[in-house]
Amino acid sequence: MEGIEKITEKIAQDAQAEINKLVAETDEKVKAIQASAERQAQQEASEIVEKGRAAASERLDRLSSASQMERRKLELAAKQEVLGEAFDLALEKLCALPEKEYIALLTKLALAAASSGKEQMIFSPKDRNTVGKQVVMAANDALVKERAPGLPEEITKSKVGTLMDKLIHNTTAIVTGAGLTLSEQTRDIKGGFIMVDGDVEINCAFETLVRLQREQMEKKVADALFQS
Repeated sequence: MEGIEKITEKIAQDAQAEINKLVAETDEKVKAIQASAERQAQQEASEIVEKGRAAASERLDRLSSASQMERRKLELAAKQEVLGEAFDLALEKLCALPEKEYIALLTKLALAAASSGKEQMIFSPKDRNTVGKQVVMAANDALVKERAPGLPEEITKSKVGTLMDKLIHNTTAIVTGAGLTLSEQTRDIKGGFIMVDGDVEINCAFETLVRLQREQMEKKVADALFQS
């Protein structure tokens, strides 16, 4: 019996040793698997973080670019608004000139716009009632003087000389056709006039003249207003 016990004990010892060996090997494999999983997890985490950083940086760049573009748009809009106000102010000042200066300016414009000297002048309702007739008369007088030289000053000092001078001017007006007329029509304009000769219209409304000047002078005005 003693021999059987020894054999049994030996088998049990060998089995336990094998079990211990398998447990040790399993522990090593588990540790290796865990280490590999941790490395993989760390790598994936790093990749996720890096991708997140790249995506965040890219979005930041896009937002920064969009912000700069929006700022440029706002700056441009603000500059356009200031320019508009500057030219609007110029229009207001033209329309608010003292009457004498206003008539002189309209007369000068009429002389520049007149071609045949037989055109009609259309004003705003307000200007037609206040300065229209004076402008037409002044422009006609200037046209006559352009087309017929007056008598010497020493002659026109006398009453007879003055009458002769007027007679010459009136005769010249009839012969040359210097006869701008005040139209019965009116236009919805702020200042200036529309000169009409048949189907042809010459727009000398102040808002039109200011707009044309703005197209030509906007860059110069902008440089003067916004120079650094």
